[in-house]
Order: sequence, then C-alpha cells, then structure tokens
Amino acid sequence: MAEPTEVPTEVPMAEPTEAARCEHPSHRIQDSGIEADAGVLETRLIDIGREKFASEVWGHSPLLTRRASTFSDLFSADAVDELISRRGLRTPFLRAAKDGTTFTDSSFTSPAGVGATIADQLDDTKLWRSLADGATLVLQALHRTWEPIAQFSTDLSSELGHPVQVNAYITPPQNQGFDHHYDVHDVFVVQIEGTKRWVIHEPVHPAPLRHQPWTDHRSAVTRAATGPACIDTVLEPGDCLYLPRGWIHAAEARGEISIHLTVGIHTWTRYALAEYLSRAALAELADDPEMRRALPLGMDGPDNEIDSVRDSLLDGIARADAISLFHRARREQGRPAPLGPLAQLAAVHDLGPDTAVQIRGALHARLEGPQLVTRVGRFAVSDDELPCITRLLDGEPHLTNTLGIDLVERLLRAGILVPAEQ
Repeated sequence: MAEPTEVPTEVPMAEPTEAARCEHPSHRIQDSGIEADAGVLETRLIDIGREKFASEVWGHSPLLTRRASTFSDLFSADAVDELISRRGLRTPFLRAAKDGTTFTDSSFTSPAGVGATIADQLDDTKLWRSLADGATLVLQALHRTWEPIAQFSTDLSSELGHPVQVNAYITPPQNQGFDHHYDVHDVFVVQIEGTKRWVIHEPVHPAPLRHQPWTDHRSAVTRAATGPACIDTVLEPGDCLYLPRGWIHAAEARGEISIHLTVGIHTWTRYALAEYLSRAALAELADDPEMRRALPLGMDGPDNEIDSVRDSLLDGIARADAISLFHRARREQGRPAPLGPLAQLAAVHDLGPDTAVQIRGALHARLEGPQLVTRVGRFAVSDDELPCITRLLDGEPHLTNTLGIDLVERLLRAGILVPAEQ
C-alpha cells in the first residue's frame, strides 16, 4: 500500500463526542488580537497576535481558530472543477486514494487527444467515477497551478521565513482516504466547503525531521490513536486548524462533500543548519592534503586517527561559512513571482526615463560581495551600481532616471526587475 507523505489522514470514526482538550491554552478558541499592520498569518489563519502565536503555539501546540476567514477568494468547488476538467493538468498534480490505498496514476489519466497525446493528463470522466465511488481527490501543489493560492502562499512564506506548499483534499461524504499518521511538516488545515471531523493525538516522535516519516513509528502511532484524543472537533467552512509536525491526526468527511486546503510549512530546523555547517566544513577540509592522505597500511581500525580528524573537523566547522549554503537552499526551495515573457519584452521595448520598475516578487535577492544573488541567477554589480541595487532591494517602485537606464534594461532582461504595479 502506498504511504501518504503530505496528506491529512482520513479514517472512519464514530459520531463526534465533546472535544477532549489537552492542558494547553492554545487549544482553545482565542479572542482576536489582530494588529492594524498584521500580515497573512494574523488576517487569514489565526485570531491571536503573531507574538503570542510565535511564543505559545508555533512548533509545539495545535491551535483551532473558528471563522478565521471565508477563504472563498482562495478556492472553491468551481475551482476544483476547472482545474480537473479544463486546465490540462498532469501527474503528479493530482492523486486519488481510498481506505488508505493510493490509486495508480493510470487509473485516472489518459492521452488528451490530437496535439496533446501525453498519456498522463487527468481524465475527468475517470476522476468523476472515482469520486462517486468514494475516493478522495488530492490536488497537489496548488501554489503552482492556482493564482489566488500562489499569491497567498508566496505572502505567507515571506512572512514566516519558511517554504510553503498547498494541497487541496476533496472527500465524498462519510469517506476517508488515509490512515492515522503524522506529517513531517507543520500544517494549517483550512476548511473551504462541507465539514470534516478531526481527531488529534499527541506526538509519539515530537518534531520529526524530513527523513523520519510516521511509518518509522507505525506501531506507536497505532497505539496512540486508540487512546483519548487531545482534540476531537468538526471543522466548518472558514475554520482553520494549525498542527505542528509530529501530531497524530485523522479526519472524515461528514454529511456532504468536504473540500479543505492543507497549507504545508516545510520548516527550517537547527538540524538543517548543522547539515549546511558540516557540508561547508567538509568542503574546506577537502582542500587539505593531510585530510586526503590514506590511513596507515595494515591498520586494524582508526583509533589512532580519530582524535586528530575530530580536531581538524572542529577547526573546519569553526572557520566554515554555512550562510551562503543556507541561502542557496532557501532560493532553491521556492520560485519567484510569475513573469510574463511578452509583458517583459514590452517593458524593455517601451523603457524610458519615467518608467517605474521594482524588483520581482519572491526573488529572494541579496548582495553577496560584488554580486546580486537571486532565484534566477547571479548578477555582477559594479561599485558605481551598488547604491542603486541597494535601493532596489527595498522592494518599492523606483523611476528609471534615478537608477540609470542601462542598469534597468540589463536587470529587466535578466528577469530581476519588472514594471512597477500600477
């Protein structure tokens, strides 16, 4: 049976009882604490202030927020129908599952006809039949395929400082797709339409890393799921449930079809920083001839070498620069804002001294010495250009005549600058 990796579990359950709460204040519905300049987190997902969320909830405790938002601007049943029937999506942008079994791609895909004979495009007839038979449809990576969610996830990722992925789960009434499990990333569960019952249990392996899936602790997860629930509740449209990675969960659609979004937060960890620091140290040690030298001939073990190697490694870690590796990984984890090639060509053609431009959104641009490093490549910066580049990094619109038309044209052609939003 295929194992779910980024999906909220869905299993059959008895009628809901009064919710059993853990002894933690963030498990309760909170009074509003939204500030005037609040971002996506506070205005769309939670009803407590960002500081309280960061100190009491983030990474270690669930939070249920009733009527967090309507979310109708993000997703809907009509959006599901359009994506499946009109967008020509291919795998892996959709999965289907029922009773813990993930369907093979061939069971819901087919060639798309003349001019588009690729065999793995979604077949809306097959998907309709699967849905009618009780299967859960999983629209994956909506931050790539549905513009309202793309903008939402970009804003949330920038605010949290962690990569964001969004999937949608469409479950027929009284059906489930997956077994009890935990995720290796934090999630915000956003109920769009219908209702779904969620039962939450405390972790058996707190804060799991990406390479520590729930299947490594299958027996412990199964035992924990039979005990008293920490949270037992039904999500209605507009509700939002935050779950840190590691919390065991299961869900079932109620009396009508359920549509919810899972906003996955792929959190950076101290372990990840240690990995980058180790890589940087090892790369430096690779330039040391003594470290490349073979161990003595005929040795029984490394006992006589371990201490000196450990000292060299610690010295390498002390000198290593892991910051560039970390920022490179962050750039690779996300995508810049969309760039229309025809609109960009028109911007270059029509460029004048009064043209307003700004740095492209979600570019993760930063200066590293004489280079501007971005998600679309590196751009050499001269000493004379440095003040202009520094100003552009504020993200605000700037007139071409304050930057230099040659510099602006080069940055437009590189896909780093775009016309300012009107």
